[in-house]
Amino acid sequence: MVSDLQRKGEAFKALHDRDGIFVMANPWDRGSALLLEAAGFEALATTSAGSNYANGTTDWDYHIPREEMIRQFGDIAQCVDVPMNGDLENGYGDSPEDVAETIRQSIAAGMVGGGIEDYTGDAANPLYDLGLATERIAAAREAADASGIPFVLTGRAEC
Repeated sequence: MVSDLQRKGEAFKALHDRDGIFVMANPWDRGSALLLEAAGFEALATTSAGSNYANGTTDWDYHIPREEMIRQFGDIAQCVDVPMNGDLENGYGDSPEDVAETIRQSIAAGMVGGGIEDYTGDAANPLYDLGLATERIAAAREAADASGIPFVLTGRAEC
């Protein structure tokens, strides 16, 4: 799987490096991923909302634990030949270590990109402070780099 991840990671990075734009569609299961790949999308991106709704729960509430969500995303990533970007919510934890572990698990599941949000899930304090948000993204980048797989990391601001 490492050579396949390497190939997908290089392809995903190349999509970002080339001139122009590309569109990633959001599958929520294996069937939708295969249909979108067959329709010609060059990369796909998981959707936490789509996965949550398909499982009968709301988005933003983190009802589905990290391991289960990554297992679902891995099922999607491994059934297609195109690169897969993961909607990794807030990294499934507050600490930089939690975020790094989410990146490691995502790569092991077959993703070659992922986004980490600065949304805390706490309505009273909805965004991480800038210092912690920066540490969380740095930990994610370090974990991705340690894998040896080209991994496109997106730090997503919910503000």
